[in-house]
Amino acid sequence: MKDTDKELLKELIRLDISQDDADMTKGLLESCPDVADTLANPLVTHDEKRSIIEKLFPESVRKFLMNAVRNNAVDDLGDILEEYGEHLLDKQGCIRAVVRYVTPLTESQQADLRQFIMDKFVKDDVAVEYRQDPDIIGGFILNAGDVEYDRSYRKSLRLMRETLRSKAAEYSDKAKAGTGDIISVLKTEVRDFDVKSGATETGFITRLGDGIARVRGMNSVMYGELVEFENGIRGIVQDLEEKTVGVVLLGDDHGLTEGSSAIRTGKRAGVGVGEELLGRVVDALGAPVDGMGNINAEDYFPIEREAPGVIERQPVSVPLQTGILAIDSMFPIGRGQRELIIGDRQTGKTSIAVDTIINQKDRDVICVYVAIGQKSSTVAQVVSNLKKHGAMSYTIVVEASASDPAPFQYIAPYSGTAMAEYFMSKGKDVLIIYDDLSKHAVAYRAMSLLLHRPPGREAYPGDVFYLHSRLLERSSRLDEEHGGGSLTALPIIETLAGDISAYIPTNVISITDGQIFLESELFNSGLRPAVNYGLSVSRVGGAAQTKAMKKVAGSLRVDLAQFKEMEIFTQFSSELDQATTELLKHGHMLTELLKQPLYAPLPHYEQVILLYAAQHGMLDDIPLNELKEYRSELMSYIRSYGQDIIDEIEEKKVLTDDLAERIEKIITAFGE
Repeated sequence: MKDTDKELLKELIRLDISQDDADMTKGLLESCPDVADTLANPLVTHDEKRSIIEKLFPESVRKFLMNAVRNNAVDDLGDILEEYGEHLLDKQGCIRAVVRYVTPLTESQQADLRQFIMDKFVKDDVAVEYRQDPDIIGGFILNAGDVEYDRSYRKSLRLMRETLRSKAAEYSDKAKAGTGDIISVLKTEVRDFDVKSGATETGFITRLGDGIARVRGMNSVMYGELVEFENGIRGIVQDLEEKTVGVVLLGDDHGLTEGSSAIRTGKRAGVGVGEELLGRVVDALGAPVDGMGNINAEDYFPIEREAPGVIERQPVSVPLQTGILAIDSMFPIGRGQRELIIGDRQTGKTSIAVDTIINQKDRDVICVYVAIGQKSSTVAQVVSNLKKHGAMSYTIVVEASASDPAPFQYIAPYSGTAMAEYFMSKGKDVLIIYDDLSKHAVAYRAMSLLLHRPPGREAYPGDVFYLHSRLLERSSRLDEEHGGGSLTALPIIETLAGDISAYIPTNVISITDGQIFLESELFNSGLRPAVNYGLSVSRVGGAAQTKAMKKVAGSLRVDLAQFKEMEIFTQFSSELDQATTELLKHGHMLTELLKQPLYAPLPHYEQVILLYAAQHGMLDDIPLNELKEYRSELMSYIRSYGQDIIDEIEEKKVLTDDLAERIEKIITAFGE
């Protein structure tokens, strides 16, 4: 309830308006919406509104109604009067109850019911409203406070149907083998038709729109709990107030209206997980969207889980190879690390992520790609490329497209993380890509503003930092005692005009263990991947590199920095000394060497050999326009005549003096 509404409620209580006058006012506003519209219309003068109020409403409420008009709170009058009615009932030690029935209750049954309600809620009196409802088929439904006792035949039939459906699958195999007896199960369920009484905590919708339902009741509901509405649609509780809760709908609100009932499920929102998800494209709720049939889940994981504690983790020390020479050499990523990919639109952010997935082939790494707010055609293209390179067999794609409601885009990364955590709990290494968290923040902002949360910096809610931190903190490398699995995260953030100091980029930079910054100018100049070597960093560093890679890439970043500085310094010079010429020549060669085409990740041994050759000046004399062809033919030659070198690099991951000498000999032999 807004602050203005609270003040108006206090005024009602101070005026001590009678229940009859409050009910008459509420009934008039509900039955004559034109009156409420006129009172809320800013074009109607206050004198005209005062005249309407004096003609139609009881004298005791006129002052209150004029105050509501002045505060532009006419649309909230129904909620305020409802709240006032609850206050009067509490004051009288009374509770309101609604009984829905098919066959009218006898006087003795009504008396027993009144006594039961008073004993249950410790009240002196009860106001019972009886409503005939043929839809419940038989029995009755009692709503008192925010608790519902459902003894209707409709619920009994639904429960029996669900039980039979679940047991049918269980007994089908036995029936085929001749050992099952489905008839006996049917008899048991029919005999059990009178289902035991159970109380469920319920509420009803007071306001509905834009995928958000404001629900009154359910006083014990938890934040993040699943709520089920009467048309079968589910929602997640995202806002807790004194008398109402805000629920984001996970589906279309068709069939729901103000007054529709909602029931607590007692479960936190979650998704089905299991091996069958591999190779599939699913939505934010885990339902398949690729037309390849249903998915049988092995387990149910909540989408929001507490991140592993410090004691459960071990240091990041095992590399996760991206296959991209510029990244693996200078900004290595380790299993369990969180490395941000950041840059403007169309700078190759998704390409780096897809290349990394492709490079995990035959490396026993499960990959999860979460597409948030992307066009469906873009996601289809990513899936097509993954299939083309044989990567879908170990990949799950979670899609919450731009056409999906904001709640779906909000929960998609959490659902994808839950699926990844299932495999991590099995001791496997998992890579998850969030593409991208900028659109995730925008979806959360839209959802939060609809829930009437106050905006903060740059119109984002104040908890948007916590939104991403609690997501990315779930990435870790567990110790052997807890299974030894790992979850590596590559979140993607889109910047505007290269501004990495904006609100969301700085948030995610501070959460992650480094960032790979892609620059539009470099991309347009032909340097792809367009990595800015000055602004990119990996805070794990050499701890996530093999000894061989660390040895050959040690001076690479310094060499490139010196080259960039010297290139700027000498761009207007006509005469250069020999040392400067050599430095520029070496820098141009390194820049050309780091260029890499799409969907062509380099194996570890190839990166080590090429960097060794570059570090020792063995590629400096190759013309830049011939370097690409030269390195391709060099690697073909080594694969043909130096398989022992490749095997030793891949097996030992160490560059010994003997191995270095053999690499130098075979490169020299190829050159000759």
